[in-house]
Amino acid sequence: MQNQIKFYENKLAYEMDPSDLYANFENNTDYIALDTRQNFGYDKEHIPTAINIPHKEMTAATTKHLDPSKTYVCYCDGIGCNASTKGALKMTQLGFKVKELIGGIEWWKIDGYATEGTKPTKGAMFECAC
Repeated sequence: MQNQIKFYENKLAYEMDPSDLYANFENNTDYIALDTRQNFGYDKEHIPTAINIPHKEMTAATTKHLDPSKTYVCYCDGIGCNASTKGALKMTQLGFKVKELIGGIEWWKIDGYATEGTKPTKGAMFECAC
């Protein structure tokens, strides 16, 4: 049973769902959404206030401007994409505090939150005040 408890503790320590991220945006500024997809995906649509660093471009040089006191929540398209996992691994290796967004931008939209970009969605339930 202890192994299972540790598994769930770790899972919650390293992942969050869209409603958790939204709540964190409303309650503090310690969380930053990090879009790990290629630039064209970010340009088309992204979580409001998200920054974009494609996982393939993450290095000490491309992340030196980031605040190491913040927690970076990596996301990509969703279930069929592993760019957020690759980005979370690289960011962790670079010394940042990181979580991964469960379901990516697709679950963000399914939960009713708005997106920004050249093809934004309004959001069915909420407008992000991020």
